[in-house]
Amino acid sequence: MSTVNAEVKKNNNENAISLIRRFTKRVQGSGVIPRVRSLRWSQRKPSDFKVKKSALVVLARREEFKKLDKMGKLAKKEDKRK
Repeated sequence: MSTVNAEVKKNNNENAISLIRRFTKRVQGSGVIPRVRSLRWSQRKPSDFKVKKSALVVLARREEFKKLDKMGKLAKKEDKRK
């Protein structure tokens, strides 16, 4: 990832507010903020082992549910459309 520097130098007759405004526009134009925000919440791809392990857990839960349903130990769902 390449870094982009947003550098702004103060002009002779420029006040601090306009300097900050110019800097903000330069940063927005460079696209630094969206890139940082996208990297902030990105997650790594899970390893093959974790994917297989979670799939096995789901299958085990499904089998347990079927077994309990067959034995009649599950509470029946009520129809909410009434």
